[in-house]
Amino acid sequence: MKDPKVVPTLRELDGTRRGTWNRGKRNEFATGKAPATKARESWHVLGIMSEFIEAAERLADIRPAVSIFGSARIPAGTPEYILTEQIARLLADSGFAVISGGGPGLMEAANKGAFEGKAPSVGLNIELPHEQKGNDYQDVVLRFRHFFSRKVAFVKYASAYVVMPGGFGTIDELSEALTLIQTGKTRVMPIVLVGSDFWSGLLDWFRDQLVSRGLIRPDDMDLMTVVDDAQSVVDTIFEFYERRSIAPTSSEFEQMLYL
Repeated sequence: MKDPKVVPTLRELDGTRRGTWNRGKRNEFATGKAPATKARESWHVLGIMSEFIEAAERLADIRPAVSIFGSARIPAGTPEYILTEQIARLLADSGFAVISGGGPGLMEAANKGAFEGKAPSVGLNIELPHEQKGNDYQDVVLRFRHFFSRKVAFVKYASAYVVMPGGFGTIDELSEALTLIQTGKTRVMPIVLVGSDFWSGLLDWFRDQLVSRGLIRPDDMDLMTVVDDAQSVVDTIFEFYERRSIAPTSSEFEQMLYL
């Protein structure tokens, strides 16, 4: 009969008994390295806190703002890059700060358009092994080591989301925004998908699979608007806020404290 797996108790992993548990293999508990690991993780938590604090201090007054998501891999000169730059310029000249990921590709296009406009261009830069290098079109530069604190900044300080073509990162950011609105963790605001040819396949899958199986409600699809030109992006956002205040109400502000 196979011997049962030996699992340490919390007591064995804590206090004076830390480092005494061993299953016959060299590990951090046997070598006494666990306390050093714990201390490092504690400092790591403080680093995460510092990212939230810096974002709050530097972005709290940059409102209204629009977060623009899109691929780092679409270069300058392409139709998507040019359109993103046009959208950002129109938004900036209409009074919206523009928040992007601060990197190359469509993030650069978003920052460049806003940089040349009348409102601040904000870059939420992330440290990555590849792809991410800050662009030169940022009035406000923040640097993150952690995706989740960066994602909170994208959502918390925006009054609308504009989603350009992109890969896993862009789809992740879209899904995050949809989830937070659907679950009531943030206020309802425009989510504008740009490029009907690009997004139609995903939206058809949402309807055919998610809606038809009851995994999302039919009206959840109404959270997104699909457009194909820069002016329609701006018009969609202004039409949405004709019916409500662009500034968060006191209850919405309280709601967003728990993102």
